[in-house]
Amino acid sequence: MEELHERAQNKTRVMEFILLGFPGSHYVQMGIFMSFLTIYILTVFGNVTIVILVITNSRFHTPMYFFLGNLSFLEIWYTMTIMPKTLSVLLGDSRSISFTGCILQIFFNYSLACSEFFMLSVMAYDRYLAICYPLQYSTLMDIKLCCKLAAVSWLLGFLAMTTPTVLMSKLSFCGPNMINHFYCHIDSWISLSCSDTHASEIAMFIVAIVVILISFLITFLSYAYIISTILHIASAKGRLKAFSTCSSHLTVVVIWFGSAIILYIKPSKRASVEMTKVVNIMNTIVTPMLNPFIYTLRNKDVKEALKHSLHWKQRKTCIR
Repeated sequence: MEELHERAQNKTRVMEFILLGFPGSHYVQMGIFMSFLTIYILTVFGNVTIVILVITNSRFHTPMYFFLGNLSFLEIWYTMTIMPKTLSVLLGDSRSISFTGCILQIFFNYSLACSEFFMLSVMAYDRYLAICYPLQYSTLMDIKLCCKLAAVSWLLGFLAMTTPTVLMSKLSFCGPNMINHFYCHIDSWISLSCSDTHASEIAMFIVAIVVILISFLITFLSYAYIISTILHIASAKGRLKAFSTCSSHLTVVVIWFGSAIILYIKPSKRASVEMTKVVNIMNTIVTPMLNPFIYTLRNKDVKEALKHSLHWKQRKTCIR
């Protein structure tokens, strides 16, 4: 520990980093760039579409769609914290990122990720009330509670990352300054520090455990009661209808929690950077794109609203 401190004092502090991105030739980089750009466009378009539908269509002014709109809005910002810089890195335009830029990217990216965990657990709780207490649902889940639960999800996500970010901002970097990732991922970034990273690693590990554990328990218990209630429904048609109201959310939960557990619940942030890169792509780039399509393809109301919207636009164009 003393040796690390001496190294930090004897060398110039690094204030700029180089994102290595992905290995490969220029053609490989262009292939990855086009794939990521397509995913980015689909992600923004899909989630913006859901947000607009929820706001403008009166049939979606319900708790379930209110939380879905919040989730989509969150996904837009979540992917925007990474993709613009990643695309720039793949093009070779600007691989450098400042110390402050790295800290800000880490803070916002991980804060939004934490908020998504809480938002998904709130959505599970909403489905629990809707299926297990259908007669009291409209009274229990009113607009005030919806707003409070959504606000708490956003707030807790940002509060959770405050302490780890403050600790990481105090780390010293003496060189090299090459980040072996396509954005400022904590694993890759913290491994470059020449000062003691123990406190930062422990703080981040505790946040990962607490956030994932709390949100997982809420989600698991909600679905345990949901499944139990569905199994007690007499008719097969009734069981199918009840399950269809939460099947899309359950699919998103499995994808999100599965990839996140692999990424974040590790005792050391210096371990297996290359091994987690592919999982990171799934968690930070692919999943935000999949969410709107999962909810759209498995939801009759959303599909009908989209068809109606497209039909109305076509009629308007024909009239002109």
